[in-house]
Amino acid sequence: MEEYFVLDERGEPRPEPDVEVWTRWFEQADRGIARTSVSPDVAVLTTFRAVDEAPEPGVAPRLYDTHVFGGVLDGEEVASATRDEAVAAHEALVQWCRIGNAPDAGVTEETLARSAPAEGDSPSLG
Repeated sequence: MEEYFVLDERGEPRPEPDVEVWTRWFEQADRGIARTSVSPDVAVLTTFRAVDEAPEPGVAPRLYDTHVFGGVLDGEEVASATRDEAVAAHEALVQWCRIGNAPDAGVTEETLARSAPAEGDSPSLG
């Protein structure tokens, strides 16, 4: 059975047993935690989900979602139990998107030189 949550006046999740109260809150609440536009075609969005769809005893509900829209990580998502975890996941995905959307994908002459096989070595076909 699903459990519903709202954010209290301090921005902390608290259970809301009354579905009608939760619905009214959900329709009006600003659930946005973070939004970063990585490029014109790539954005990372973190929101308060407000629902624990499959509660498990002793397991913290994953009430925050971070999603990537566009780019090589399009569709990537991370669920987090706390706001701090969600913000950290957001920042990590933003960094990965920046690497993946760089014109050279973050490859520099230095990284190419370090990854090149030494003279006489044959490249691994791994």
